[in-house]
Amino acid sequence: MNRQELINQIRSKKSFLCTGLDTDIQKLPVVFEKEAKNILPFNQAIIDATQQFSVSYKINTAFYEQYGARGWEIMEHTLNAIPKQCFSIADAKRGDIGNTSSMYARAFFDTMNFDAVTVAPYMGEDSLRPFLEFENKWIICLALTSNAGHQDFQKLDLENEKLYERVLKTVSKYGNINNLMFVVGATRAEQLKHIRNIVPEHFLLVPGVGAQGGNLDEVANYGSNKDCGLLVNSSRGIIYASDGDDYLIRAKEEAQKLQVQMSHYI
Repeated sequence: MNRQELINQIRSKKSFLCTGLDTDIQKLPVVFEKEAKNILPFNQAIIDATQQFSVSYKINTAFYEQYGARGWEIMEHTLNAIPKQCFSIADAKRGDIGNTSSMYARAFFDTMNFDAVTVAPYMGEDSLRPFLEFENKWIICLALTSNAGHQDFQKLDLENEKLYERVLKTVSKYGNINNLMFVVGATRAEQLKHIRNIVPEHFLLVPGVGAQGGNLDEVANYGSNKDCGLLVNSSRGIIYASDGDDYLIRAKEEAQKLQVQMSHYI
């Protein structure tokens, strides 16, 4: 999916919601047995219930990889269930030396046909370059995350800047606004204005709204640009909105609630 197609989806649905499919069998609703075979029908039902309000879906690959070959098959079928007009993200956080990154890129872009994959920038340009060689595909680079340990490295002081600021400035030179996004946690919303000064036109993937306590209005006010420039992810807040037999009704309600809130900023 190219940038304009993504922008068109955002404007059409008046939404910048990314629904996260971090499916844990221990948290499946009571209507499902706690077995891996039920991940796919659960995911398909969630996608059907939320696609009216979502412009993107993010599959956290760890929740599938734990099951080996079977998990990869479930992930592929889940990807195929996502409407083609929705932006699909493999949340895999890959990044390795060039040859290895080339294989990762082929896995997620050729074999699986995701639109985007999350990457870690620690190994530098040659670890990210192979992903950027694919047309109409995206990398989403970790910049400033919402987890407690982000300060261990991301906030380290360099000469006149923090490490995450160096990442934004440096990685933005590897790609462009048509193939590169950054991850910025919603619990860092107060810093989004500063981040926008560094990368004014890039899209930002913002996790942490909902269960992690991020504030959507703050994210939209500080982080949006003329093209919206945001994909705000909610995973647990939507897919586990209820563990009862009303799980689809509640998931749809939570997705719609976020879309209505988002529509004021489109």
